[in-house]
Amino acid sequence: MHMIRVSVAGASGYAGGELLRFLAGHPMIEIGAVSAASKVGQRVGDVHPQLLSLAGRVLEPTTAAVLGEADLVFLALPHGESAAIASELPADIRIVDLGADHRLVDPEQWAAYYGGLPHAGSWTYGLPELPGSRERVAASLRVANPGCYATAVTLAIAPLAAAALIETTDLVIVAASGTTGAGRTPTDSLLASEVMGSMSAYKVGGVHQHIPEIEQSITRVSGQRTRLSFTTLLAPMPRGIISTSTAAVRPGTTRKDLVDCLAEAYAGERFVRLLAPGNWPRTSSVSGTNTALLQIEFDEHSRRAIVVSAIDNLGKGAAGQAIQNANLMLGLEEAMGLPTDGGAT
Repeated sequence: MHMIRVSVAGASGYAGGELLRFLAGHPMIEIGAVSAASKVGQRVGDVHPQLLSLAGRVLEPTTAAVLGEADLVFLALPHGESAAIASELPADIRIVDLGADHRLVDPEQWAAYYGGLPHAGSWTYGLPELPGSRERVAASLRVANPGCYATAVTLAIAPLAAAALIETTDLVIVAASGTTGAGRTPTDSLLASEVMGSMSAYKVGGVHQHIPEIEQSITRVSGQRTRLSFTTLLAPMPRGIISTSTAAVRPGTTRKDLVDCLAEAYAGERFVRLLAPGNWPRTSSVSGTNTALLQIEFDEHSRRAIVVSAIDNLGKGAAGQAIQNANLMLGLEEAMGLPTDGGAT
């Protein structure tokens, strides 16, 4: 059977390396060009020692000429860098953008949260488990992969919002991420001596760039205005996100309504699981996978729904979801090449 050739831009980063790890085991894909910026000319094995099967591959420059000899291109580039290279690639090549460049519809929101960079327009939003999204992704040549926090929060809240069980203007989220969520650029705040044995908040006060993305998705599924308070924490672990999302419930809503809503929304989904009562998501359970784990509870005292979600920020939050989208775009089985079982119980 014909193998599908893909290229990876930004292959030297954490998300790029995870893309290569998943793609190396994909039965229908062969890896074409792999590119980088500052690490051009280095071998993959020098940058990602864990990728033994690709160790001898050389990182090439990130140009349309290098990447364009492929059926599909993954862009795992810093925010603001995908749009330029995407505009130079042939119009008939499928692209999955792991960056933020094409997620937001509103140019004003883009300007407010991404430092005045030019707005490149929006592509099909690639969160397959949202209503109607799977079909739109499959029919698209250009797909914007969601952000990691946005994935964890949207999966938790969207079904409740769509069913009008919660107040969408009163969402409060606190979420913690591992250090790979900040990328590979060295900074003092990411030194092991600063992170290990400690947790800290960052981008507090309505400034995190995933806020408009989450609000956009919840508004789409609910048809209601959305407002959220979002606080992020840096956790002393390499990878993973655990998010606690709370929302005021509508009058008459019961705990059973909330549980049944999530259970029905994700019944039969390969990569989103509602855990059995009494079990709570753990980041270790999803490490290295494309799986999202959820649990819900109803706080009778505050009349709020509480949804805890866990994903691997490099898996379902980045590379895994990108391959899930690529499988849909290429007409392949959606779960092909993607693990669901984590490394710990």
